[in-house]
Amino acid sequence: MKYLFITLMMAILAFPVKSQEVPQPLQDVNQDDLGNVTDEFQEYFFEALKQKGIENYEKAIIALEKCLSLDSERAVVYFELGKNYRELEQFDKAIDNFQKAHELQPKKEPILVYLFQTYGMTEDYDGAIATVKKLISFDKTYKEDLANLYLLNKNYDEALGLLDELDEELGVSSYRNSMRRQIYARTSNTGAQIDNLQQSITDNPEVEQNYLNLIYIYSEQGDEEEAFMVAQELLEANPGSSIAHLALYKFYLNKGDADAAVASMKIVFESEEIDVESKFKVLNDFLTFVQDNPAYEEVLIQVAGKLTEWENAPKLYEQLGQYYMKKNNREDALTFFELGLKENPDNFELIRNTLLLQLEFEKYEAARDLSAEALESFPSQAVFYLLQGVALNKLADFEAAEESLMEGLDYLIDDIRMEVDFYSQLAISYNGMNNVSKAEEYRRKAQNLKKEIN
Repeated sequence: MKYLFITLMMAILAFPVKSQEVPQPLQDVNQDDLGNVTDEFQEYFFEALKQKGIENYEKAIIALEKCLSLDSERAVVYFELGKNYRELEQFDKAIDNFQKAHELQPKKEPILVYLFQTYGMTEDYDGAIATVKKLISFDKTYKEDLANLYLLNKNYDEALGLLDELDEELGVSSYRNSMRRQIYARTSNTGAQIDNLQQSITDNPEVEQNYLNLIYIYSEQGDEEEAFMVAQELLEANPGSSIAHLALYKFYLNKGDADAAVASMKIVFESEEIDVESKFKVLNDFLTFVQDNPAYEEVLIQVAGKLTEWENAPKLYEQLGQYYMKKNNREDALTFFELGLKENPDNFELIRNTLLLQLEFEKYEAARDLSAEALESFPSQAVFYLLQGVALNKLADFEAAEESLMEGLDYLIDDIRMEVDFYSQLAISYNGMNNVSKAEEYRRKAQNLKKEIN
């Protein structure tokens, strides 16, 4: 995924993942970059890298200038000069040096990425656009960067055209749809846009994106009936369209036609044309619906399970569990947490949350077994020994509880509240084993620590 040009300080809106990493002093440079140079040149060059590494950018520039006095045809020197000038926020000099480096090594992608970023820092969108167009030859994913730049530079027609092209190539995306809505909001000429899209639909009824863009405009205007009619029109033109259901499910929900909404939702989830983020949005809308229509709870669980299979998204159940926790529906939260553990058994937070709810709902055998599994993966986590001890005490297995709790105390560091819980549970264990003196000892320890907390 990519950055956004959110503010000037954020600098540039959309770099590929590989360009986000901050280079280590020698990361971008090797002997092949230097080529055949003198020992003196190498000495100055690596001195420059060392100075940059400790943020002495002025000294790094001095060393690089000495390199240029020895050999002025090394792209890597200009590249490093550009980086140092950028760190000093001397952006014009940085751009000048990146451009020189690019002239000497036009097929070096990192140089263009730094140039692209630096144009962004100065809000020179024309320069950034020209640079990104060159980067597309290296990786077509830079097209999304270009669409962002068109938006920022108010080249709205170019941006919309490129967004349609990307959707054609990659499938619809909620991120790109968000960009479209921004463009529609900024241009305010919705009447012309509607006329244009209606004409495009008439001329090319097979192009689904035109219908979808028109649906978005009507939806933004609050004209749901018109949007609904366009979605139905798309289904008539293309009965197999899954994109139409990305709009229809919400209309059906708003109309109270739950069965039709569920049917549309399932089509959306099965579609390979629709991105995961959009599918999660659909699911969240359905979660809200289920709160008022609990009869569809079982359908929700089934569909969520299918979505996990289709999208290979094991964290989905955890997200659903967290959703129900926020709604204070803890029992349903536990259901989803337990389902999530089947897909993601080594998730620490998920295990802890599941154990706490299992104990709350008196599922002691399940908590005992889960805590034992958790300790195989996290043998030094005191909290799992504590929760295991609680479960074992509840099951009247006091000796096993005492053993778990005493072992867990060895891993407890600077957590007085948890220490109180350990001592309180040990008091229960010893009481269950009829060791009254030990039970009283740990009960007293717990009480003394509580006084410290208060």
